[in-house]
Amino acid sequence: MNWLKKRPAYPLLLPGMLWLAIFFFIPMAVMLYKSLETVTVDLNYQQHFTFDWNFSNYTDNISQYKSQFARSFLYAAIATVAAFLIAYPLAYVIAFRGGRWKNLLLLLVIAPFFTNYLIRTLAWQTILADNSVVTSTLDAMHLLSITDALGWTQQSRLLATPLAVVSAITYNYLAFMVLPLYVSLEKIDQRLLEASLDLYANRVKAFMKVTFPLSLPGVFAGTLLTFIPATGDYINAEILGSPQTRMIGNVIQSKFLIFNDYPAASALSFTLMAIMLVFIAIYAKLLGTEEVTTV
Repeated sequence: MNWLKKRPAYPLLLPGMLWLAIFFFIPMAVMLYKSLETVTVDLNYQQHFTFDWNFSNYTDNISQYKSQFARSFLYAAIATVAAFLIAYPLAYVIAFRGGRWKNLLLLLVIAPFFTNYLIRTLAWQTILADNSVVTSTLDAMHLLSITDALGWTQQSRLLATPLAVVSAITYNYLAFMVLPLYVSLEKIDQRLLEASLDLYANRVKAFMKVTFPLSLPGVFAGTLLTFIPATGDYINAEILGSPQTRMIGNVIQSKFLIFNDYPAASALSFTLMAIMLVFIAIYAKLLGTEEVTTV
């Protein structure tokens, strides 16, 4: 029991580790097992699953759905950049200029989460409808013709386009970007900012040399919290998109719930997870700070 006396905090990890084992590691192991099975259909149209180390589930599905993979990462990347451009100024203002209104402003940021995710997405369907005020206004300003030339709208429409899907993803995950950025910015010592103004003479240089580098942990956490769920999202593409905007999440959802092709769905899920893990490792390495890589 000497090790317990030296590390008294370790027993506190047991409930969390037990929870992860039951609800994460064991289901993951089952899904990995399923991903290597082969599905066959008998004369009565009954499906049968046989474990035979069928790695072709991975290779065949990757080649078949590579466009959905690429589309998912593209949409998620654009939505993450858009969320960052919106969230950073907002978090900056709340952290440094919010004053006694900080709590209210943060409440307004998370207020949409009091509404169901599906309801929020359906609301976007109404906002972007062909006869909505938004669509009519943009069409009158000839802005839809510009986006149509870029391939983001079709025949002066917003619904069933990549623009609708990306916009809704950005909106639905915006709070995941704002909150980590706010926490990171709020922790910055104001004395460092005052000293930076003396050293770098103007606010732009002070921001680039001091404020932004010190907020990198929040940037790292916010971009991951936005990009990862956005990549696997399927609700926005299902409701606001079209067959041409389907993401890999839509494919996995249909494989699991419609076609009952559990091996293919599991293989696609593990492939997506593996790509995300590689991305996180590279991203953390590129940011290059010890604090960021341990977020």
